[in-house]
Amino acid sequence: MTVASLTALRAEFHARLCDRLLVLSDGIASNADGSQQSSVRIAANIAETLGARDGKKLAGQTAGVEFETAVTAFIQSVFAHLATIRPGEWTTECINARSELVIARYQQYSHLAEVQRITKANPDLAAFVGGDYAVASDIVISRTPLADADFASSGLALDEVSALRSPLRHRNNAMPLMHASVSCKWTMRSDRAQNSRFEALNLIRSRKGRVPHIVVVTGEPSPSRLASLALGTGDLDCVYHFALPELVRAVEALGQDEVVNLLGMMIEGDRLRDIADLPLDLAS
Repeated sequence: MTVASLTALRAEFHARLCDRLLVLSDGIASNADGSQQSSVRIAANIAETLGARDGKKLAGQTAGVEFETAVTAFIQSVFAHLATIRPGEWTTECINARSELVIARYQQYSHLAEVQRITKANPDLAAFVGGDYAVASDIVISRTPLADADFASSGLALDEVSALRSPLRHRNNAMPLMHASVSCKWTMRSDRAQNSRFEALNLIRSRKGRVPHIVVVTGEPSPSRLASLALGTGDLDCVYHFALPELVRAVEALGQDEVVNLLGMMIEGDRLRDIADLPLDLAS
């Protein structure tokens, strides 16, 4: 069995970000808000700690895709070493297609394809139902249903009498089961960050069966903007920062007690965790 260091995998994740995404331009990190002095100072501190170099900031959409790809690769790299903790066939994929039908690939949301078909054929019904059920996750982690032989190998024999509805059994369902939905926000510059909360509520309301893990991963350096998404419960499991220990040190160096306390409240209240916590939490 190959043993990998989670700390080393985290460092590889940061090295990947520093290759193109996290750069410094005239001392301003690419995830900083140049109009906010505290954001500039915190982000520069983090970037320098992680070894970011001078470079050209990527355009917004390109930066978002780069961040999603890096987060996907990190989750995959850690999940590859969790087979004995989370046995089964797992898939972690970055969803590039922005369509409401993407979510219908997964068993809990497969009925939404029929909902869309019916509403398209009935304008009055479409006006009543609306399109609020549409969700386009950035990253989805799913599990493949198990054949009866897989259950038998674990010591449980299935027959024609019992467990005739469970979607984990392949004879009942061939569609993958959504285990987690990950929303990626490299920065939080406007109310668009609240889209993650809106999508989370739709995932909860629209599913049939178990609610998947619903999380947000972000590179936002401003604690006040993090708080706008991290504080409160009921929709998101948790918000994960791409470099939380580095953020804590950068905020402490800022020397503003109010900001330090706000960040501490999110962390101690289990609303903000580090990217390294994410794969382990998803394995729970």
